[in-house]
Parts: sequence; structure tokens; C-alpha cells
Amino acid sequence: MALRLEVPPEAVTPDPPGATRNRRNKPGSWGLALKRDWRLYTLVLLPLAYFAAFRYLPMAGNVIALRQFQPGGSIFGEKWVGLKYVTLFINDPSFWQAFQNTIILGVLTLLFCFPMPIIFALMLNELRSQKFKKFVQTVAYLPHFMSVVIIAGMILQNFSMTGTVNQIANTLFGTTVNFTQDAGWFRPMYISSEVWQTMGWGAILYLAALTRVDESLYEAARIDGANRWQQTWHVTLPAIRPTIITLLILNIGTFMAVGFEKILLIYNPLNYATSDVISTYLYRVGLESSNFSYAAAIGMFESVIGLTLILSANAISKRLAGTSLW
Repeated sequence: MALRLEVPPEAVTPDPPGATRNRRNKPGSWGLALKRDWRLYTLVLLPLAYFAAFRYLPMAGNVIALRQFQPGGSIFGEKWVGLKYVTLFINDPSFWQAFQNTIILGVLTLLFCFPMPIIFALMLNELRSQKFKKFVQTVAYLPHFMSVVIIAGMILQNFSMTGTVNQIANTLFGTTVNFTQDAGWFRPMYISSEVWQTMGWGAILYLAALTRVDESLYEAARIDGANRWQQTWHVTLPAIRPTIITLLILNIGTFMAVGFEKILLIYNPLNYATSDVISTYLYRVGLESSNFSYAAAIGMFESVIGLTLILSANAISKRLAGTSLW
């Protein structure tokens, strides 16, 4: 006759806190998750391949910033020259002129192009007519889908001597301005076109964030006597603050990479004093003059500045606002 031992429930020792989590995280559990959800993991293969091929693998070419590269030779340069090219661009006045223009255009872009989508999204959020709201959104989104070549052509056409802007100026003030060849007008021309091109598309994320704001907060604010402006300031903006901070950090990370394609298409030697930025300077000295090592050294310097900016912005945001990318 077999004996069966029964253990009373009170004699069973419960697992210590975290034991279940540790068993799930034991070696081999990731492999089990991969085997179970392999269809989901295959979705990231193409993005990973893209970043590996076009973002990380080309980083190996930065070594030519420290080596002398000759077309037709080794892709990693012929001989080691150290900081020779770094010294060259540090002592090059043309580089510092392009660096100054990059900083100025980056600051102006951040000051005007970053807040405009927020303001536009808040204005759309206040509209009560859904048909009119959709119409305004559609019209505002269109410039984003236009080719940069078309945008540049429209800028040159509208700001030419016989363009729309000069026709209006001639009618109102009896004078015309050569906007495209005057260095002093390049920055207003570029920033205004950038705001027009990016405002509508940039508002999409803020509109999505606004849909998550709890309506009871507005009701409580109205009960307390808050007007529309006070509701926006004390309810709406705090609710979308994480989205604003995240996009601000990303914009600061691309601070040095102002619009290369657009500037390349609308600038000319007459306005180099304000239009020539690091990316266009790299294009001229790297591709047109075939000085690849010199251009690689400048590009690496620009990348280090961009990395420093995004790390600093993330750390400051994490400390002051409690919101960060990581």
C-alpha cells in the first residue's frame, strides 16, 4: 500500500520577492522569448539593417580624418598624418565663417521653427468646426510633401527682382530689393521659408498629444473661473510638456545640421557671408575640391559638437524637468 504525504498549506514557504522575476530572467529566457515571438522580432530586422549599413558602417570612414586619403587608393587612407587636417581647418578663416553662420541659423531655426508647430497645434485645437480644421491641416501639411527643389524654386521665384515680394514692395513703397543676392536678406528668407515648410507637419505630434488631455481638467479649470488662455497655460501646456521636451532635445541634437539641400540650392557667392554653413562648406572642399580627408576632419568635429549638445540637453532636461530620452 503506497503512502501519500500531504503537506499542510501553512508549511509551504512562499517565494521571496523577486524570485519569479529572477526565474523569468534566467539564462535562456531571452531565447525562449525569441522563439515564441520571432514574428515580432523580424519586424526590426530591416530597420536594424538600414542603420547598420548607412549609419554605423560608414563611421569607419572617419579614420581618413587622421590619414592622408588619395582618390584611387585605400579607402582608409595612405599614411597616418595625425591632427594635420584638424589644425588646418582650425586655422582656416573660411571654416570659422561657415561655423558662425551655422550657429546663427541654428539658433534662429530653434527660436522660430520650434515653437511655431506648438502654437499652430494649440490654435487648431481651439477650432470647433471640424471641416474647417481638416481643411487648414491639409493646406498646412502640403509644403512638407513638396520636393526641396520645388521649394527652392518657389523661394527664388518669389524673392527675385520681378517676383511676388518685390511687386508688393514696389506697389507699397515704390522700391525693390535684390533679396537673392543681398547677404543681409538671406537669413530672413531662409527662416521664413523653413517656418512655412515645417509648421504644419511638425504640429502632428502635438495634436496627437492634445487628444490625450483629460477633459475633466478643463471642466475643473472652468469651474475655478479660468478663461481660455488660463486653461491653455495651466492645463494644455503642462499636459504636452513631455512631448515638447522630447522634440526639443531631438532638435538640439540636429542643431548643427541646418538644411543643407535648401541652402545649397538658393545660396550663391554673393551671399556666402551669411549663407555658407558647415555642410555647404564641406560639400565644396570635399566633393568639388576632392579634399576628402580635410572634409572628414570637419565632419567629425561637427558630429562631436552635435553629440555633446544632445547629451547636455538630455541631462539638463532630466535634472530640471524630469523628462529625458533615456
